Amino acid sequence: MDPFRLGMPKIPGLTELLTTLQAQTEALAQLPRTLTELNGAVRELIAATSTATSAISSAQRTAERLEGLVGELEEPVRALKPGLERVGRVLDDPAVEAVPDIIRTIETDLLPMISTIRQAQERVVGVTGLLRRRGRPDDADGAF
Repeated sequence: MDPFRLGMPKIPGLTELLTTLQAQTEALAQLPRTLTELNGAVRELIAATSTATSAISSAQRTAERLEGLVGELEEPVRALKPGLERVGRVLDDPAVEAVPDIIRTIETDLLPMISTIRQAQERVVGVTGLLRRRGRPDDADGAF
């Protein structure tokens, strides 16, 4: 029989002691599961640290390679600077803006003329070829 249920007077502090002991017992009962979870978390942390170490090592190798490439390219790129500045000045010239219009004019005005000249040239070649095939009377004697 439980003396506390019979209505016996409470001893001061005993209830609190029993409550504390019960909470401590429950905490101790959960301790193995907590330790297992902690152990798993530590393993995951170790794996993550290992992965991070590998990633840092890889990043360091990549950085070293990039540093070497930058060292190789730095001088040639610096040598290009004056030429690029000259090209920039040329491209800033207002005459460059006129180039598309000039090309358009050449395409619309000059190319048809050249086509006409080519056609005329082909006709002249055709006529001269016809004359050569017919031959001249003086050609038979071999004199011009």
